[in-house]
Amino acid sequence: MLDADLKTQLKTYLEMVREPIELVATVDDGPKSREMTEMLEDIAAQSDKVSVRTDGTADRTPSFGIARVGDTARVEFAGLPLGHEFTSLVLALLHVGGHAPKDDIEVLEAIRGIDEPHHFVTYMSLSCQNCPTVVQALNTMAALNPNITHTAVEGSLFQDEVTEKNVLAVPTIYLDGELFGQGRMDAREIVGRIDTGASSRDAERMSGMEPFDVLVVGGGPAGASAAIYAARKGIRTGLVAERFGGQVLDTMAIENLISVPYTEGPKLAAALEEHLGGYEADVLKGQHATALHPAGDDGLHRVEFENGGELSARNVVLATGARWRTMGVPGEDEYRNKGVTFCPHCDGPLFKGKRVAVIGGGNSGVEAAIDLAGLVGHVTLVEFLDEMRADAVLQRKLRSLDNVDVILGARTTEVLGDGSQVTGLTYEDRASGESHTLELQGVFVQIGLLPNTEWLKDTVELSERGEIVVDDKGRTNVPGVFGAGDATTVPFKQIVVAMGAGSTAALSAFDHLIRTSAPA
Repeated sequence: MLDADLKTQLKTYLEMVREPIELVATVDDGPKSREMTEMLEDIAAQSDKVSVRTDGTADRTPSFGIARVGDTARVEFAGLPLGHEFTSLVLALLHVGGHAPKDDIEVLEAIRGIDEPHHFVTYMSLSCQNCPTVVQALNTMAALNPNITHTAVEGSLFQDEVTEKNVLAVPTIYLDGELFGQGRMDAREIVGRIDTGASSRDAERMSGMEPFDVLVVGGGPAGASAAIYAARKGIRTGLVAERFGGQVLDTMAIENLISVPYTEGPKLAAALEEHLGGYEADVLKGQHATALHPAGDDGLHRVEFENGGELSARNVVLATGARWRTMGVPGEDEYRNKGVTFCPHCDGPLFKGKRVAVIGGGNSGVEAAIDLAGLVGHVTLVEFLDEMRADAVLQRKLRSLDNVDVILGARTTEVLGDGSQVTGLTYEDRASGESHTLELQGVFVQIGLLPNTEWLKDTVELSERGEIVVDDKGRTNVPGVFGAGDATTVPFKQIVVAMGAGSTAALSAFDHLIRTSAPA
């Protein structure tokens, strides 16, 4: 089941298991059960502290739980956690086996402090790059706290259950039988939603921090680069973000980062965080900025956050990135995660054999249509302009596929549904004005990005598109406030461009710091 290289790596990791654990499988005579049994036996063969039992009585077959010997399994996988989820499996083995998780001390303490019983169920797909963050967070919580249990369900293997619950986006999380949330969430965010006091404690801790020399708002490539360059100068540096990695976390394949022929978004984000971790910098995650107050007589800018906390700094680098642009048509918000989605890699497997549409004919839209064509029954690409803007090589590949139609010069006017899920969409032929209806079950929106700058409207100069206006040194119109990355007017929204812009902004901030703090 597992190849030789994977077994060698696994053997090395399992040396960190401190307490004996057992894998308790619930299986039958089906092929997936046989695959699972073979995989578990391969795992157990790599360590004398891991054993396998096949007498499980879980609700789903095939599935297996991970437990310390003599204890009840609180971490369970329904399906085969391969692909992106294999790392989740390895970490679960280590954490249940007593190896300490790597996370903020405050988060780990908050997890251990949850004193009410909770059962989580996460529906995920093996091709989803966002799912492992949720699965690993909940597995860690279950491994640390006996009041918490978690089951990760491979959606494509339990289609009847997914259909019954109308799960049309992953990850989808249920808590104690009720819908808890959808999309990427880390342990801090999950704990914050369970423990209502966590947010106020975070706010108090933030407001009590000493002023930074440079505070970076945003954790994508631009923000990470800015924080690294600032920290290397030996000045007091902070980075605060809703999620470290930003939009990169939603990017599957990256093939244009110079000197790195191929990587994936989550891997790049992890590498950026590890790099920053080598310097003295305070990193605060899970925080949403709501206001920026320019420096007064004390020379300190102040940033307010949704939790009520506040941070101050002599210089601020704004690297808040961007989010998916929406169509702005009736039905789009109503059917978000009920057929309207933005991630073909995450949610594509949930539409196996179904008819879907991709909105947008740029590189992202055409790549999404090509990927989906191998998963779903039929793809219709709908492009507003009279020609696609994607690279020629992508267009040739798209038009070579038998189960793809392309509609040009079409304005999407409405997403249709039956109240619980998408049933189609309507579009207008821009040349004739005629209206048409497509019957389908999914709509993948790929029409570009919007900068996350609404909270800055009354503070710094923004362009007509809402981008932070910066000069060639990353300076805004407010002294001591700089901008970098996709949230700014810098052209070409690319990872390598954002990294350079973040570095430039940090160097400019350092230059501003030493000039304004120098004695007369």
